[in-house]
Amino acid sequence: MKTVAFHTLGCKVNQVETEEMKEDFVNRGFNIVGFNSKADIYIINTCTVTHVSDRKSKAMIRRAIRRNPLAVVAAVGCMAQTDSRQLAEIKGISLIVGNSDKENIVDIIENLTMEEKNRTTIVSNPIRAEDKPKTVTYTCKHQRTRAFIKIQDGCQNFCSYCIIPYTRGPVRSKLPASVVDEIRQLLVIGYREVVLTGIHTGLYGSDLDGWDLTRLLRFIMEEVKGDYRIRLSSIEPLEMNEQLIKIIAEEPRLCHHFHIPLQSGSNKILKAMYRRYTREFYRELINHIAISVPDAAFTTDIMVGFPGENEEDFSDTYTLIAGLPLMDLHVFKYSPRPGTKASAMPLQVEEITKRDRSEKLLELARNKYCTFIRRFLNTDMEVLVERELYNDQYIGLSDNYINVEFSSNNDLRGNFATIKISSMDSGVLKGELLPI
Repeated sequence: MKTVAFHTLGCKVNQVETEEMKEDFVNRGFNIVGFNSKADIYIINTCTVTHVSDRKSKAMIRRAIRRNPLAVVAAVGCMAQTDSRQLAEIKGISLIVGNSDKENIVDIIENLTMEEKNRTTIVSNPIRAEDKPKTVTYTCKHQRTRAFIKIQDGCQNFCSYCIIPYTRGPVRSKLPASVVDEIRQLLVIGYREVVLTGIHTGLYGSDLDGWDLTRLLRFIMEEVKGDYRIRLSSIEPLEMNEQLIKIIAEEPRLCHHFHIPLQSGSNKILKAMYRRYTREFYRELINHIAISVPDAAFTTDIMVGFPGENEEDFSDTYTLIAGLPLMDLHVFKYSPRPGTKASAMPLQVEEITKRDRSEKLLELARNKYCTFIRRFLNTDMEVLVERELYNDQYIGLSDNYINVEFSSNNDLRGNFATIKISSMDSGVLKGELLPI
């Protein structure tokens, strides 16, 4: 039996697409092995959102080539879509497949001739609006306790710093019936949490007559019965509306976790980023949701060192975040992407300044996380048990994205458990398993 190994870089959507590719390979009779094993085929699902992502993608490709020089080594995904020529310079790479074609990766590899295996083949076509995300029927659980469904792909915002619209194409939504079918199948094989994700999740349905994300959620709640929960991935600020907030507040199967990217707390920088909202709008939005959904956890993305960001701009970002009821921050240092507007802007910020600002925000994030989770001491929390840590000690995830540790004589992985929270240690809540 031929073996195939995967390595995934980048976002949740890339991770979902790797699971989809794995399912296709398994259905064709391949055996999945670890990336550190010797395999017949290596698939590196690349990311190009920063120059660091580019470097890591190329490093993993070279690692696979060294591990087995006779293997088919395929680079797929975002870097393959936008920079196939740079990847083709890597000696020993067999195949480069962009996002437009990577769902056909098994067919492409099986149809490679011996001559093509001995040289670099590039398959990277334009992404078309009619190319909707395909339906996936999973036959077995994968490594993760939580399942992911890609409900949408593509972005048309063209923020001045972002290369994603060029790597992912226009907005395309999966048909609602297909989303429901996938959720049903995932529940059948044992999952209890399904994460709905996309490149621009909040724009789901904008290309489908009469559909939007709120209507999709209502459709799922009506059509799929059972003991499970749905988590939403990142939603842009301008796509959060009253209807969406209301259904999340009222429906117990929808997780109370909102990831709403901010990027900057400076109105000057937001305008230069083409973000189309203000710091005042963002503050009002978060505070409004916090009142509507009192136990909600908020996480956000922050970029430091965007061209022209001075100390006053950074101070605006810091003070805005400090005053918001956020649980955590994902902090990124600006990285110029060729072809984007920001890459040609003047007043590029020095790396040492980016690093200093990043460290300040990360320290703020640590403090905010501890402050947030402390609120839940002496409460009961339902968690999805994710893994065993050691000797009957388990860790689970609450619907508002808090890690909870507890002990159990039974293996509860993949199931819900109710925990009486009694203490907090190193950013983790700890408690006692309550009887069912």
